[in-house]
Amino acid sequence: MTPTLVRQHLPHSGAAPQVDQWARARDWAEIQERMLVPLYEAVYERLEVGSSTRLLGLGCGSGLALLMATARGASVTGLQARAPERLALARERLLPEAWGTRARAGARLTDGEPADIGDAATVAYNLVTAFEPVGCVAGDSEGLAESLAAAAPLVGPGVPVVLAGWGPPERCATSSVLRVATKLADPLRGTGSWRPALRDDLEEVARRAGLRPDGSGRVACPFGYADVDNAVRGLLSTGLFDSAVTATDRAQVDKEVREALHPHARRDGTVWMPNVFRYLIARTA
Repeated sequence: MTPTLVRQHLPHSGAAPQVDQWARARDWAEIQERMLVPLYEAVYERLEVGSSTRLLGLGCGSGLALLMATARGASVTGLQARAPERLALARERLLPEAWGTRARAGARLTDGEPADIGDAATVAYNLVTAFEPVGCVAGDSEGLAESLAAAAPLVGPGVPVVLAGWGPPERCATSSVLRVATKLADPLRGTGSWRPALRDDLEEVARRAGLRPDGSGRVACPFGYADVDNAVRGLLSTGLFDSAVTATDRAQVDKEVREALHPHARRDGTVWMPNVFRYLIARTA
């Protein structure tokens, strides 16, 4: 769920809204990213990620999934294009020499795509992950199949590739909040508009990338927040409301997101939204 998943649209005035990308990246890393920890754990447990794992993470964001893999002993390489703020936060977590602490052994981060890794002839990754969930907004898988195909020279045959996506909307309470983005984005509806996840979203990406499906699973990933303010910051950090902000303004989006969150607020002020995410394990040819 990064800002790069949602294409930018020009608002009626012709000027793009100003976004503090550093603040957004911090909100993602400190509030929202942890919601997917059960997904990462389930995948790593199923694939027995450990000291023999050489993991290539596509769209690694601020690096939480990579950090969890290194805690299991894996060597990791993270790729993130067009999101320098999140990559900087990943470096703080995994390569923190500038902060006077020890870097995670076997960790490497690159700003770019698979083609930007210069040692394709010597590196042989045995696990590829693309944890950025697809199947939530129109066009959110655009370019993913190409990135997966471009990673082929870095792995051998039969290597597992993990794709992640939203589960059925009736199992995802957050869907009701995400619909606000589509409502406000009209008449700019198109890429970036919310749509219900489809049953074969992940399989379609795998097919386009030339991968062979080899198992899947579903994981409960509830979104829990300290309060409504915390929830708004976390949800807007995903970039999924960018088209709505462009079509209206931040204040309007903030107001309507708060209203949509009201049914999910509990008596103690916390916000709780049960969700189900899906993962697909595919194999390289």
